[in-house]
Amino acid sequence: MDFKKVLISVDASANAGRAVDYAAAMLAGVTDVRVTLLYIERAPGRDRFESEEAWLGQCQLDHERVFDFLKEARGMLLAAGLPKDAVTERTERCSTEPSIAQTILDIQQTGGYGTLVVGRRGITKGEEFLFGSVSTKLVRDARNCAVWVVQ
Repeated sequence: MDFKKVLISVDASANAGRAVDYAAAMLAGVTDVRVTLLYIERAPGRDRFESEEAWLGQCQLDHERVFDFLKEARGMLLAAGLPKDAVTERTERCSTEPSIAQTILDIQQTGGYGTLVVGRRGITKGEEFLFGSVSTKLVRDARNCAVWVVQ
């Protein structure tokens, strides 16, 4: 694994923004670094919407929000001095299986990323027990890479 290949997993949240900001500060001035901003797209459950039209509208809003976030995140990295060609964006669709955490780990392994960066939502222990935590799963299951969890 190459520690200068950095995978930043984002979800368009404030915590993901802090993770990008932290990574930008840590990577400023590092030569030959390659950064990939990764968004795992999971459509909202259809059963939460009254109609197909309402569901499609929410999917479109989510899509626009994420791509605005990716553009802003790229700008943060470029403002920190990373070369324009050193920053890429990638989106992946994820159904319910495998989990988002496993999808991130699969991409980290197959892409040879030596550093994985993720923001932590700060959920309670009860919520983590019931629903799981992506960052906890990444720390527990990541192999051959550094994991930066930004609170």
